[in-house]
Amino acid sequence: MSKLLKFLKPYIGVIVLIMAALGMQAYCDLSLPTYTSDIVNVGIQQHGITENIPHEITKEDMGILLSFVPEKSKAFVMDAYKESAKGTLVIKKSYTEEKQSKKLSDILKTPMFIGMILKDDSLVKGSDFGGGKVDLSDPKMLEAAVNSGMLQKEIDKKMEGVPDTILDQATFSYVEQAYKNANVNIESRQNKYILNMGAKMLLLAAIGMTASILVGYMASRIGAGVGRDLRRKVFTKVVGFSNAEFDKFSTASLITRSTNDVQQVQMMLVVLLRLVLYSPIMAIGGIWKVFQTNVSMVWIIGVGVAALLVVVITLFVLVMPKFKIVQNLLDKINLVSREILTGLEVVRAFGTQKYEEERFDKANKNFTKVNLFVNRAMTFMMPIMMFIMNCLTVLILWNGAHDINTGDMQVGDMMAFIQYAMQIIMSFLMLTFVSVMLPRAAVAAGRIDEVLVSETAIKDPKTAKHFDKEKKGVVRFHNVSFGYPGAEEDVLKNISFTAKNGQTTAIIGSTGSGKSTLINLIPRFYDPTKGTVTIDGVDIKEVKQHDLREMIGYVPQKGILFSGDIKSNIMYSDPQGKEATMIEAARVAQAEDFISKKEEGYNSPIAQGGGNVSGGQKQRLSIARAVAKNPNIYIFDDSFSALDFKTDLTLRKALKEHTDDATVIIVAQRIGTIVNAEQIIVLDEGEIAGIGTHKELLKTCDEYLQIASSQLSEEELKRDLEEAR
Repeated sequence: MSKLLKFLKPYIGVIVLIMAALGMQAYCDLSLPTYTSDIVNVGIQQHGITENIPHEITKEDMGILLSFVPEKSKAFVMDAYKESAKGTLVIKKSYTEEKQSKKLSDILKTPMFIGMILKDDSLVKGSDFGGGKVDLSDPKMLEAAVNSGMLQKEIDKKMEGVPDTILDQATFSYVEQAYKNANVNIESRQNKYILNMGAKMLLLAAIGMTASILVGYMASRIGAGVGRDLRRKVFTKVVGFSNAEFDKFSTASLITRSTNDVQQVQMMLVVLLRLVLYSPIMAIGGIWKVFQTNVSMVWIIGVGVAALLVVVITLFVLVMPKFKIVQNLLDKINLVSREILTGLEVVRAFGTQKYEEERFDKANKNFTKVNLFVNRAMTFMMPIMMFIMNCLTVLILWNGAHDINTGDMQVGDMMAFIQYAMQIIMSFLMLTFVSVMLPRAAVAAGRIDEVLVSETAIKDPKTAKHFDKEKKGVVRFHNVSFGYPGAEEDVLKNISFTAKNGQTTAIIGSTGSGKSTLINLIPRFYDPTKGTVTIDGVDIKEVKQHDLREMIGYVPQKGILFSGDIKSNIMYSDPQGKEATMIEAARVAQAEDFISKKEEGYNSPIAQGGGNVSGGQKQRLSIARAVAKNPNIYIFDDSFSALDFKTDLTLRKALKEHTDDATVIIVAQRIGTIVNAEQIIVLDEGEIAGIGTHKELLKTCDEYLQIASSQLSEEELKRDLEEAR
């Protein structure tokens, strides 16, 4: 999780805006159930009446109320009202203010409740007050009942065990009846109230929707930005890898990490910003609202949340270890796919399609098996969550109905409680859904971070030296040894020689003798385990890799071309270079002939990896690319193997003329390619078996003589031996 959050550091400002928008959205979402409750409780049950004292009342109703108002408060009540044009009493504006209104409500609350009790037919039409029925609708009988104290006894019986919610509801019922008696249009008030509340709900919904859209937009921008940055960082890091890092991270794994893993992180960050930040806000806000609505049923939410946590923790324990396996198995599929597709010609030539299909099928089935386990576990979670939510709804309805029946709760409050409970549970449910993605994204983030924090074996020095521009690229090996990381023995041992400018230094030896490894030390694809490699007297470790490689024109053993055209491949080191340079490089590399035969010439397309040109053409274009760079040092790693003898001879002759003042190092298998080299180094099992010219080595080096004997005809070998003597 910490690695995921680390990727968000550059976007702190936008995240603050997202938090503000989420707060606004949560406020809107949490306010809607309250308005729903108000519409039910006030708009429907109270017919839109919000005041707990009548703002308009008939003189008759006021007279009855005053009969139950204490003598000391009657003057205050009478002063609160004035007569209207239609003969009713209306409240003065000053008494609608909070302080005065509360005082008036406290005085009239009990008289209004008594007034509601008096509407009970059993009490009004015929109550037995000690020996006779009394009609309380008659003012004289009412006064007598009040004075005798018998009415108070009947009222006390009615009020026994009545909850406060019933008292409040009775108060609103009295106000409603008072308005009806005063001919106030209650239906109009009700419609106005409901429409007003509905308009506020629509406004809140619109604001919440706008906030949600903004959050989604900003979260998507951040996710896309993080994905872009990670791909760039991974690519930049990988480009700077030495061969040692490529040995640690396979190509297939690096592709997966820069594509699928980045995609996993990108998706998770969007969900993180959209849901994970929103869920706690909603949960805390919902709990606060629940405590305001009904404290007695809070335990139901606690039970639901506990059940959800048990499910989530169980799934985490079961599924979390599998996510890393899933990503590793995806690496395996990519590796097998890449190997098969790259070597498809070999597969067809040897008729091993069935074997390769089985190999891919095995990797695919292993991935599918683990992935199915993960997905099934996650799928199993959803029905459980819905079951928990439905059980909670039933519990709330059961308890809420009981509270409504006893008068401890109103219908609107129960509806609001259900909505808040669902919002709280949904918040935890959203976190649960995130838990499905989080482990895999965390694994992906760890894999990406593993690449980003990996120490590159080949580093630039803190204080770099510079090559003398006047010097020409003399390469010197001094007691150089090299061993691959983890290997028991060194591949190269005590290698010492000097390759001078204006000369060709050739390296020859049997397969596995260390030829390619030796020349890979010059551009610092690897660093020596012991000893030093210098160019013009400067240790190559003490200069920047860019400066070092600027001096080198490298042609690898396998000709590598990039998708584009012939021109872009030849002028790879300088895309804006002169056309004359390109043509000269093609001429030296003996590529002019086949290029001129193409319809589009130098603009002819090159497929990925040079799939639409032959091996020899690919090698010649690779050589032309190095020649066009015009470096001080040329390195050819068995780069003439695909050429016929005639082309090889012509190319080497043209190359000798073009590289007259440069240092040329050639790795070759054929003696014919290096026979005219000024210096030939013979490697045998990582050690120098001999150094000299062709004729000198025939006399002094048995290993070289064996190679020559296997490649030259008896006449050529005899002639060369005689000349050597």
